[in-house]
Amino acid sequence: MASQLESPKPDLGSLRIREDQRSKSATRKRILFASVPVILFGVIVGGAFALRNHAPVVQVATVADAGPVGPETALNASGYITPRRRATIAAKITGRVTAVFFDEGTRVKEAQLLATLDDSDYKRALDSTKADRDSAEAAIVDFEVQLRNAEIELKRAQQLYDKGIGTQEALDNASTTAASLRAKIALAKQQVAASEARIAEAQQAVDNCTIRAPFAGVVVSKDAQVGEMVSPVSAGGGFTRTGIATIVDMNSNEIEVDVNEAFIARVKEGQAVKATLDAFPNAPYDAKVRTVIPTADRHKATVKVRISFLKLDDKILPDMGVKVAFLEEAKPTAKKGAPKNPEAIAYIPKSAVRSDSGATYVYLFKDSKIEHRAISIGAERGTDVGVLAGLKPGDSIVVKGPDSLREGERVEIVPTSQ
Repeated sequence: MASQLESPKPDLGSLRIREDQRSKSATRKRILFASVPVILFGVIVGGAFALRNHAPVVQVATVADAGPVGPETALNASGYITPRRRATIAAKITGRVTAVFFDEGTRVKEAQLLATLDDSDYKRALDSTKADRDSAEAAIVDFEVQLRNAEIELKRAQQLYDKGIGTQEALDNASTTAASLRAKIALAKQQVAASEARIAEAQQAVDNCTIRAPFAGVVVSKDAQVGEMVSPVSAGGGFTRTGIATIVDMNSNEIEVDVNEAFIARVKEGQAVKATLDAFPNAPYDAKVRTVIPTADRHKATVKVRISFLKLDDKILPDMGVKVAFLEEAKPTAKKGAPKNPEAIAYIPKSAVRSDSGATYVYLFKDSKIEHRAISIGAERGTDVGVLAGLKPGDSIVVKGPDSLREGERVEIVPTSQ
């Protein structure tokens, strides 16, 4: 009974095992927390080392020679090539195309045959009108024969009446018959004239089935094929063409640009222009302002200007993009003894010029490194700026790169077009 009343003793061995587990867990946590700064430090050091060995990427350009001094640019603009003479050739009548004698790019002369339409119905109408005319002409011949006989009868009746043998009634009847035949002949002649007019109308309808070029030019669009229906007006449903071809007079190509109305005062008729096609940027064309359209676009706040080429060639095509530079008039020569403006020895892109505390400089690229070079700049010319001192033509300079470039730093070159 005494042994049953004794309380159970605690298991001290088991308690020691739990304490050992807690101690091991705490130790692992302390080791983990202590290793985190070490890992972070390693990542930072590795990243810095990688960045240190990575060369900055830059774009370079060659310093251009200043070349001969010419007129300065007053304004830059962009536009498109547009022909003054462009026509969509359409038929005057509705009909089915039976033949096409051109293709895109075909050069055509004035009045050259382009296409034909089905003219069978119009030819039948023409033949019918000609038959009416022939019938009227045959009637005239018959009436003239009857008139000659009626005039003989009238003369005989007049003689008999004068001798007192014939009666007045016989004379009147003969006179009426002759007059009636004369009227019929006149009517038949009018019918012949009316038939001639209808023949001309029917012939015009037949001629309308032949489509010709209104002026010399180049076919830029072929809009109908053999077997299709064409009409001068839209017939709806999408099954009837309204045009046969589009012709452009390449000799009438000119430039059309929209100039901001705030700068239109810089543009005058006859002003010299340098035009550069987007397709041929290294071959500028000489041009001049043909006219300034005397109205503004209120939505775009621009004024339309048309520019004529001084000389055209086959590279100038309609709807090509073009950039133009309106040139200032030549300034008068400075008087003797007046101070002269220094001339630029070279030209560089504006993006290459940097400044620091009022000093202007560029980064010169040499032996895969960059060199800080102080320069003196002059007047601007389009997107370039003149260099008065500090560079020479042929030097390579950085035109695009990070702001953190340093003297003597190695850099990596990428093409300027990227």
